[in-house]
This record gives sequence, C-alpha cells and structure tokens, in this order.
Amino acid sequence: MDPLSYSSPAAILEKTASQLGCSPIDKKLAFHLDEQDKLRHLKDCFHIPKIKHLPSVDATLVNEEEDCIYFCGHSLGLPPKKIKTYLDEELDKWATIGVYGHYSGQRPWITGDECIVDLITDIIGAKKEEVALMNGLTVNLHLLMLSFYKPTASRHRILLEAKAFPSDHYTVESQIQLHGLDVEKSMLLIYPREGEETLRTEDILSIIEKEGNSISVILFSGVQYYTGQLFDMPKITKAGQGKGCFVGFDLAHAIGNVELYLHDWGVGFCLLVFYKYLNSGAGGLAGAFIHEKHTHEIKPMLIGWWGHETKTRFKMENKLQLSSGINGFRLSNPSMLLVSALQATLEIFGQATMKALREKSVLLTGYLEYLIKYYYTEDKANLEKPFVNIITPCNIEERGCQLSLNFSLPIKAVYKELKKKGVVCDMREPSGLRIAPVPLYNSFQDVYKFIEILGSALTVTKQI
Repeated sequence: MDPLSYSSPAAILEKTASQLGCSPIDKKLAFHLDEQDKLRHLKDCFHIPKIKHLPSVDATLVNEEEDCIYFCGHSLGLPPKKIKTYLDEELDKWATIGVYGHYSGQRPWITGDECIVDLITDIIGAKKEEVALMNGLTVNLHLLMLSFYKPTASRHRILLEAKAFPSDHYTVESQIQLHGLDVEKSMLLIYPREGEETLRTEDILSIIEKEGNSISVILFSGVQYYTGQLFDMPKITKAGQGKGCFVGFDLAHAIGNVELYLHDWGVGFCLLVFYKYLNSGAGGLAGAFIHEKHTHEIKPMLIGWWGHETKTRFKMENKLQLSSGINGFRLSNPSMLLVSALQATLEIFGQATMKALREKSVLLTGYLEYLIKYYYTEDKANLEKPFVNIITPCNIEERGCQLSLNFSLPIKAVYKELKKKGVVCDMREPSGLRIAPVPLYNSFQDVYKFIEILGSALTVTKQI
C-alpha cells in the first residue's frame, strides 16, 4: 500500500467532526460518514442476520427487524443475495439437461473453474494464468510445498511465524517429516520480542539475512489471523529471494481485505481462501497462485486429470499434456455449486476497486480504534475502570480491517454480554476478541453501536 494514499484516520475524524460542529465521539459523525460513503450501497447485496435469529439472544427483547452487528468477516463472510440465484441455476440445469450441463449455460461445467478467474485477478494483482481455483487451503498448501520445498543438506529449513494458523503449521511439520527430517532442526520459528504481541518487520528481515542460506522456503500469513497484523509482503519477498529462498504467503485473511500486487511483488506462491472476506460460504472453494517466472522451474509432483490441457482433456488418451504453471496443479473438477457461490461474491467486488474498499476500511477501522481508545484506555488514576488494549498494530500500513482486543475483565463474560445484544465477533482465550468491520457490508453506525454495547457489556461484567 502506498503510504501517501491514506491519511491518518484520527485526523480525518477530528477534522470532519469539527466541520460538523460536533465531537468525534458524537453519533452525528457516524451518520455523516455513512451518508458520505460511496460504497454504502454494497451492503444491500448481502443478507444481514437478524438479531432475533442469533443464539443466546432473547428474541422477545429485540426489534423484529433489527440487523445484528456482524464483525466476523475474518472468520466467515456474509452471503451475497445472488448466491441462491446462481445455485438454483446450476441445480435447474442439472435437473433439466443433465450431463449436457458440461457444455451449456453461463458456467459450462467443463470449464467452470476457468470462467471466473478473470474476476479474481484484480483483487490479488495477478495474471489470469497465475491463478487456479481448486481444493481447500491445506490441500493446496501440500501440493505447492511438494514442489517448492526441495530440502538439501545445507538448505532444508522452513521459516514461519511461531503462532501461524494451524493449517500452515501442521502442513510444514508433515512436509518436513515426509522428507525424513527433524522438525526441531528444519522448522525455524520466529517469535515476537518479549512483552510484544506482533512481529517487527526488521526482526523478520534480520533472521532472513542471518539464516537465509539454510532456508529453503519462507511461509508467512499475509495478515496474521490472531493479531490482525499485515506483514510487509514485498520486503519479505525481496529479502527471502535475495538469499535464494522460495517465498510464499497464506492469504486467507488478506485477500479481499487489503490491496495485493502479487505479480508485481514477485511473490513465489500464495494460498487463496474465499470464504472469509470474499464471502463464498463455509468450506468454499479455494485457490492458489504461482508466479509466472516459475512456469518452467516448478512442476506439480502429484498429477490429476484436471491438470491436463482443457482442449484435449476429454480425449482420454492417457498421454499427459500438462497445463502450464499453476493450472497443471489442478487435480479434479471442482464443484460447480462452489464455483457459483464464488462468482456471486466476486461480481460484488467488481462494483468497486480494492483501493476504494481499502480507503473505506482504513477509516472504518480507524473510527473503531479512535472510540475504543477514547472510552476504554487504561486509566492509571482509576484502577477500577475496565480497559481494553488493542494488540493489532496502530500503523495503518500494518493492519487490515481487523482489530484484536485484550480485556482487563474475564473475556467469556464480556463475550456473552455482547452476544446477547446481537454482536457477532470471535472470542480467543485467554482474553481476546477479534473485531472486523468489513467495508463491503459494515457501516460507521455499526461501529458506534458496537461501542455503546461494549460499554454496557463491560459494566455488567464488572458487576458479576
């Protein structure tokens, strides 16, 4: 992200409030920001759960038509309204013409996974031939690691975050073991400094410089799932490749959240997940990226018939004509129901640019940060006052739309009270909540209401 493209959220909030003749904590500001939001119409493309339908909510105490405050897009995005239409189209096609559906309709099944790749490329900054839709994240990571991880006696280590998502950690462990190596010696973990929650970029670059000659693969998140930290992918890529390492990223929490320019950054490979910020549905179709520079160097170790060139695939001659690049890694035809669901959400992204979404996200998350710090910063003069710490970096260049919060009060009790009032977020013990105001379907009024409900939840919890 170009740091010159984004102003300080706090400065914008204070300036706008001053022009309105109110305080930045006044509800009037939230209404104004929503009125000025050029992307606010996108919310109408989604189904927003009603509070009355949520677990742990007393339906008799809520407005029948009131939407919940959904701040859980980092885990599962909300469903686009078009998904049902597209699913019904495929089911009707199947019921009406059966096997002929492979060659007809908007999404012919024989090329269904290729029909919508164009809708993804701008979101991640890639060329069409560098992206494939296939499998789930962990399957794709194993497939790519089989080709990129080629350990030698001197270069056998894999560098990753100490608190990487389990999918990545377990895959790395099993890949090391698959080669008969010692996990303790070949898995190189990087930890935050003592007393800190997030990694410093200079520490990541330092370990790459120091240990790079022994590192085969560097695997990082784009955005760290727990802390919400956005890693400096261009710098990590440049540093790693400068030491002869392959560099890859798990973009599960980055795609659809932050601006990505994978091709221009020269990233080696990436894992794509579409059911979080891209809203394709639980367990939805995943994807992968391999930079075109690796087209002739990196080949799949495991071959499936869907990796055969499309034009001759159905000749069934058992004479492999492997598709080039990432397309050769495809194993089998994907579910057209999953492809349809993904198309519905990608078309919504087509109504906006990632830059515009990111600009709104920076201000939306900055507004949340501003209100949390105003109301819930630790007060050394009043030790009885509940407080909230933000562990996600304050620097907007180092975060997406997620803020991870730690609480001075028991987290289970706070979370329970939030759920009662219709706030959907994610609890992580021992003391954390992950809160993600998503620019596609969240508003500034959502943030303001959340802060009000949070205050009530802290008050109730303190009295328990």
